[in-house]
Amino acid sequence: MPLNTLYSSTLLRLIILSLVFTLLYGCAGRLADDEKSEQQLYQEAQTALDKKRFITAIERLQFLEARFPFGEYGEQAQLELIYAYHQNNQHEQARAAASRFIRLNSNHPQIDYVLYLSGLSAWVAGRHSLEGLKLTDISQRDPGATREAYADFNRLITTFPDSDYAPDAQQRLRYLKNLLAAQEVYIGRFYLRRGAPIAAINRGRGVLEGYRDTPAVADALAVMIEGYLHLNDTEQANELRQLLVELQPNHPQIKGKEGFVQLHPADKPDKTLLQILSFDLF
Repeated sequence: MPLNTLYSSTLLRLIILSLVFTLLYGCAGRLADDEKSEQQLYQEAQTALDKKRFITAIERLQFLEARFPFGEYGEQAQLELIYAYHQNNQHEQARAAASRFIRLNSNHPQIDYVLYLSGLSAWVAGRHSLEGLKLTDISQRDPGATREAYADFNRLITTFPDSDYAPDAQQRLRYLKNLLAAQEVYIGRFYLRRGAPIAAINRGRGVLEGYRDTPAVADALAVMIEGYLHLNDTEQANELRQLLVELQPNHPQIKGKEGFVQLHPADKPDKTLLQILSFDLF
């Protein structure tokens, strides 16, 4: 065998042996998860969070919580898990973990932070559900996440008014309130189109009672006026029209001194033939 061929063969064997020993040493020196201490698991989770590897962080934190439920890092690991869920866009899991934390640690000094994260997760989950209100079928869109965010932020600023998170929560709350009021108006108009004036009136009344400090109040009054006109209750409609004139005299549905423009006249309901024949049972 030529010398250079022998040399190459020997070098290749040495490289392979070196790799094998390295792998064997690495495997021998690596602890299994069940052998790691609470501190080691928590540190691994922290490292993953710092590197924005949220899936890994969630796995580490879940394993840590399962192995050491009453350990030194138990409460902090739960807080980190809520944050990791939120950052990984697992909003339902974040809210569930936050709710569980509050239930088990009601006097914890960071409850305000947990409420803020819970509200923020619902905010992100629902932020596109209502914006623009360009809906073709109201039943296809659910403002539930938006209402949950509103509830969390409202609880935060009510219970912890001096919290560092309160100012941001207050701004988000104001936006959500306007959005939910606008949604009620949209639903009211939807009911008018479907020939359900009583349901429309109730939606408008809900805005007056629950969101009276929002820009949607004028439109809510207009929905109620139109609903009463559908019911031929001109007396109630005229009283509400006067309120609307006082509140917003240039409202687009106000016409002249006594007139009112109906967007969805009672004689033109947006119903299917099946709904008309079944009296809205289907």
